[in-house]
Amino acid sequence: MTRPLRVVARVHAMPPEHNAGAEHMLVGMLRPLVERGHDVQVWLSQHGEARESYEYRGIPVVPLAARLDFGSAVRRADVVLSHLESVPATASLARGFGKPMVVVCHNTHRPSFRDMASGGTALAVYNSQWMEREAELFFAEYPKGVRPAQSLIVRPPVVAAEYAAKPGGAVTLVNCSKEKGGEVLAALARRMPEQHFLAVKGAYGEQVLPAPENVEILEHVRGEDMREQVYARTRVLLMPSSYESWGRVGVEAMASGIPVLAHPTPGLCESLGDAGVYVDREDIDGYEAVLRQLLTPGGCRLASKRAKARSVELDPSEDLAAWCAAVEGAVRA
Repeated sequence: MTRPLRVVARVHAMPPEHNAGAEHMLVGMLRPLVERGHDVQVWLSQHGEARESYEYRGIPVVPLAARLDFGSAVRRADVVLSHLESVPATASLARGFGKPMVVVCHNTHRPSFRDMASGGTALAVYNSQWMEREAELFFAEYPKGVRPAQSLIVRPPVVAAEYAAKPGGAVTLVNCSKEKGGEVLAALARRMPEQHFLAVKGAYGEQVLPAPENVEILEHVRGEDMREQVYARTRVLLMPSSYESWGRVGVEAMASGIPVLAHPTPGLCESLGDAGVYVDREDIDGYEAVLRQLLTPGGCRLASKRAKARSVELDPSEDLAAWCAAVEGAVRA
């Protein structure tokens, strides 16, 4: 580009207060734009603890409580970006000011595609191939929808060096909601009293906190602390999720060669690939049997080797280069 772009994003929450996969994916996508010299700002649409503007990993963040004028920021922007529930209002402002709109999709639920289909989306970003296929099905069946002018797959970027640690000995679940598998962890802990389990509270969802004495409960962990507080203490990561569009935490764990025992959602099958170990979340007997095998030296060795190899395959460099070029191209279009 001949000049730096003004990139304005509006989302409901951001780290370090809110740490979930969608937010850390966004951070991973905005950082290379900053590194390329673009002026990037994130504006929050929901109240949180922050009252003053702050910077997170080189990205300026404007809390809602700062009471600054987001409309003026959009008017001055070259490109506007949003995700999840902030898309409709942000897209309306972008259309009003004639700014190209970028929508990042984190799930395959119909509202995500419907909000994007309201018109004016210059660039749609999908986090997986299967999500892109689901979007194509949606647009084929939704005649009122307007297809985005361009689409791109950007797998949630995980820089392995930022997460790699020497694994510990715990069996870990990150986010103990029912949907993520809190009840599965509790059942396994009762069946395996000799094994240490680590239950990490999630950023969202009602948490199912198991009571057995062999379960240690960690409060919500900031993304930058996951390596030391979680992965350095983990031998096997559990992901018995009923739904995952991708499953970023599994990719983070594989950077340390930590085997991931998961329910075979389409997203997890794509993200973990052949490195994942899959058991249906309703099959607790199966989970116990496979987990006991993974906890043996021989069982862990091969699974760990596959996890590290998959981590290398998921290097985000090419995805992020294509992403930056697409954002710059959306302004030129």
